[in-house]
Amino acid sequence: MRTLARLVARSAPVLVLATALVCPACGPRATVTPVPAARTPTAVADVHSYARPDEVRVQHMDLALHVVFATHTIAGEIVLDLERRDRDAPLVLDTRELTIAAVEVAGTNSDWQRVEHRLGAADPTLGAPLEIPLRPDTTRVRVRYETAHDASGLQWLAPEQTGDGAEPFLYSQSQAIHARSWLPCQDSPGIRTTYDARVTVDRPLRALMAAELVSDGADGQRFRMTQPIPAYLVALAVGRVEFAAIGPRTGVWAEPSMLASAKSEFADMENMLSAIEKLYGPYRWGRYDVLVLPPAFPFGGMENPKLTFATPTIIAGDRSLVSLVAHELAHSWSGNLVTNATWESLWLNEGFTVYIERRILEVLYGRERADMEAVLGRQDLDEALAELAPEDTRLRLQLAGRDPDDALSDVAYEKGALLLRALEDAYGREAFDPFVISWFDRHAFGSVTTEQFEAFAKAELFDRHPVLPGRTPVDLRTWLDRPGIPSDAPRAHAAAFDRVDATVADFVAGRTKPEALPTAKWTTHEWLHFLRKLPRDLPAPQLEALDRSFALTKSENQEILAQWLEVCVLRGYGDADARLETFLRTIGRRKFLLPLYRALLAVGRTADAKRIYAVARPGYHPITQTSLDDMLGVG
Repeated sequence: MRTLARLVARSAPVLVLATALVCPACGPRATVTPVPAARTPTAVADVHSYARPDEVRVQHMDLALHVVFATHTIAGEIVLDLERRDRDAPLVLDTRELTIAAVEVAGTNSDWQRVEHRLGAADPTLGAPLEIPLRPDTTRVRVRYETAHDASGLQWLAPEQTGDGAEPFLYSQSQAIHARSWLPCQDSPGIRTTYDARVTVDRPLRALMAAELVSDGADGQRFRMTQPIPAYLVALAVGRVEFAAIGPRTGVWAEPSMLASAKSEFADMENMLSAIEKLYGPYRWGRYDVLVLPPAFPFGGMENPKLTFATPTIIAGDRSLVSLVAHELAHSWSGNLVTNATWESLWLNEGFTVYIERRILEVLYGRERADMEAVLGRQDLDEALAELAPEDTRLRLQLAGRDPDDALSDVAYEKGALLLRALEDAYGREAFDPFVISWFDRHAFGSVTTEQFEAFAKAELFDRHPVLPGRTPVDLRTWLDRPGIPSDAPRAHAAAFDRVDATVADFVAGRTKPEALPTAKWTTHEWLHFLRKLPRDLPAPQLEALDRSFALTKSENQEILAQWLEVCVLRGYGDADARLETFLRTIGRRKFLLPLYRALLAVGRTADAKRIYAVARPGYHPITQTSLDDMLGVG
């Protein structure tokens, strides 16, 4: 997931389609994916889950979900197949604000029997444990339940909150521990299950799941995920969307008005997939499609297997922001194939993914493009380091008693990627690339800890390969456990940014008028670097001249616009205020929202921030609402 790097007509029948579809007009085709070899799971203590997988572990889920837009609820039934290691232990599931209607148990050769369950006291972060007693022969458990209308893992959008404004929309966002708000499950990244699902919808809308479509019948549409995944990767969306194929294994879903531009923007997806396979081995998930969500989506992207959920803010018209697609695609190896066992090791998901993302960009667009991304990423990291408590700047986090969403900072992403870049520099790609391939192959469809990475690095890299001449060994403990960035960390350099720095100096000194700035061939990255380098005391007339020459306040590139609006707020350029309010009321991406509200507070415009937020808040995702409630001191 990229977080802080700085449908059919109303009269159509209900359809539920999965990413296995190649051509909706030709009818559904289910892809056949071999079930991966069973991996013996290792029980890892997870401070964010009530589940006790060392006693009873869920191996498979069978879901029946009825989506009700009228009440903003899902009526669900879930059947869980169990592996019992302790015959006397109950099954313990994670829940959050679920209404449990009934619980039943059954054995391999016995009928369903109702049992009395116990729903424990609710914790504000973890929710409530659901404890289910098991009979000696119990191999399956069935739970009937209903979600709360404001479940934290679901966002229900009114038609006016979508891109087309025609129909309502629903999507799930389960990372880190929000799956428990719409599924009673063992909600830990260290517990992987397969699943089947049947979905029905109370409106003529199309639904998508990050899984293969098996059948489409009168009793609903059936999906199947044969690869074992953690609960946070179970994903559902329902709305008015259509499909366009990009390559034999890739395609895009979007609201009709955005489909053509999305297809054009993501034209390199098949090439990206081929590039990463050449680097790190075969893609093991069948298809890879992207669903472009409405603007309220709080993140850049979410790496749901087979079907990435993505923000529309990356559609810039020039493919300059497709690094996000590269990032989410890379998660098919780091994060989805090999998953952090707990959120305290988030860097194993995100640091690997940022590193691989930039390797993909280097192959497709050249080293300079990858270096510009790395420089901007380091700028984001340095900004995060200045704001975070020292203990939150370590890669190996301690999150007991805290919401795991607190781990979602640029530290896991950028510091994690820097560690891997340091290993690459020390041992060379000839040794490091096979090491990464081996990491994925040896741990495929498993969940891992930082301690496992340390042991693997020692055995497969440090002990087998010498450090290159003139290079120094990498001290893993320093990188993992000490705050901040080691002094010998790699630092990317982009020659294009040197030229931008010279342009900034000439503009600030008045030697070059805005209309004469050499920006004709600038990419989004150069514009972002330029705006970030403008001094805090730049006079308003110079900002006005910039705006007059380049119409920055009217920019349709959301990255450039968000950076420009932050510049304007911090420097008191009021001509951008109207666009700022419109932006904050229509865009839900946290990467943009948090810095802009923070900028308003920094210059004493607290009343403006709270006034705008009062109007915009209902359209924000619950995760975003929580962050901004805390920032603005409102509830």
